[in-house]
Amino acid sequence: MHRIISCGLVALLYCPIVTLAAQAGERMNVLFIAVDDLRPELGCYGSPAQSPHIDQLAAEGTLFERAYVQCALCMPSRASVLTGRRPDTTGVVDFSIPFREVIPDVLTLPQLFKNNGYEALAFGKIFHNNDSRSWSEPRWKSDRPEYHTEFGKQVLKWIKEDHRRLTYVWDLGDGITKTKRPGGLAWEAPEVPDSALRDGHIADAAIEKLATLAEKPFFLAVGFHKPHLPFIAPKKYFDLYDPDDIEPAPNPDPPEAAPNFATYNWNDLRHYYGIPDVGPVSADQARDLKHAYFACVSYMDAQVGRVLYSLAENGLAQNTVVVLWGDHGWQLGEHGMWDKHSNYETSTHAPLIVRVPGQKPGRSRALVEFVDIYPALAELCDLPLDPSLEGSSFAPLIRDPDRSWKKAAFSQYRRVIPGYGDVSRGMGYSMRTDRYRITEWVVPGTDFSAVELYDHETDSEENRNIANRTENADLVSSLLEKLHAGWKAQIP
Repeated sequence: MHRIISCGLVALLYCPIVTLAAQAGERMNVLFIAVDDLRPELGCYGSPAQSPHIDQLAAEGTLFERAYVQCALCMPSRASVLTGRRPDTTGVVDFSIPFREVIPDVLTLPQLFKNNGYEALAFGKIFHNNDSRSWSEPRWKSDRPEYHTEFGKQVLKWIKEDHRRLTYVWDLGDGITKTKRPGGLAWEAPEVPDSALRDGHIADAAIEKLATLAEKPFFLAVGFHKPHLPFIAPKKYFDLYDPDDIEPAPNPDPPEAAPNFATYNWNDLRHYYGIPDVGPVSADQARDLKHAYFACVSYMDAQVGRVLYSLAENGLAQNTVVVLWGDHGWQLGEHGMWDKHSNYETSTHAPLIVRVPGQKPGRSRALVEFVDIYPALAELCDLPLDPSLEGSSFAPLIRDPDRSWKKAAFSQYRRVIPGYGDVSRGMGYSMRTDRYRITEWVVPGTDFSAVELYDHETDSEENRNIANRTENADLVSSLLEKLHAGWKAQIP
């Protein structure tokens, strides 16, 4: 029996998924949904954010409660997911080097499908920088403008005309500066239809393409931009929330005893209009920003719902694996930050949901990594696995969510280390185990080392670095040994 789901945004007809690519020889399609800057701020993860369509997807598939990105920055995170390699292998740890410059002949995830007879298609943001070799036809990109209110347009006009202040320059220490042009509003709520904004336009184009894909297996990648800054969504999605009900982050201060460089000055947000150049945002700004982030989540969720409905309406849902992932987390005031750019749980933990036709729905608390997505989709679609992939297929967890699994997940982030000059030198390597997060900051070629340790059993918000406590010396030594042994050593 079909079910009608109504959320006040879009009423969707969901068809039951009852067969596992049932017909002999029939290949499964893939609907690959990427979302920019989406932390697990979804109803299915226990958040007050309203995300009924993604929640329904989770109810029909497998929700991974503890999935971790390899780097909390879009370009390296996406390079890792789409190549099945970790940042030290791709060479992508920031925005400076495309992965093809380091591993020019790597077979990307969509390229694997394309080479095996699939139509590999991209709509919106998938790679940070497009990779034309990966797709059967050029990536489709929306041309919708970002701002739609008169005030938002006026702010852009002021910035363009103000020759006195063309850039912001921040001192990052050790003589290193970062320059960025000032931006427009950090958020706005225009009274426009969904398709006036980029994500609605992307959903329109993906839906139009889905109507043509019945004859050939496909890998359809749909990349939504929100909730990335600026936080802009149609006003009706803001109206879903009462601002007075939105709680500020419970931990607005840096972690106790953490090195200063472990946190970040959230420069991404600071270049927007009205945001202070230094110091914290006001309480009103914090509430407005969090409200706007929630609105963008709900707007994006509605577009996901439209695409899922089209998949079912075109008779494709019963033979399509759906995967939805956020490319990294995002701080909404936790530790005083408004960005990603860290090794903390709020940056590295992101949503991952997979629905496979015929599966039994479930939730898994296993530690999985986003580098695992590539081998998992290859296994689920019976495509050859490259032995040089650096992840582990989580397909067994879809069959048995409670089975034993890898012992740790690994992330990393590049950072300026005071006293060591070049921004490219410092790196924080982080390992999340069932109970602990340990991060070691190093400068290659030197003996510099700084360690953070957080006990998630007693400090789930990572507010107290306990690495330097005398009673934890043996624990730190043991965890560092596992961190240095690397990801291969943590696979059962």
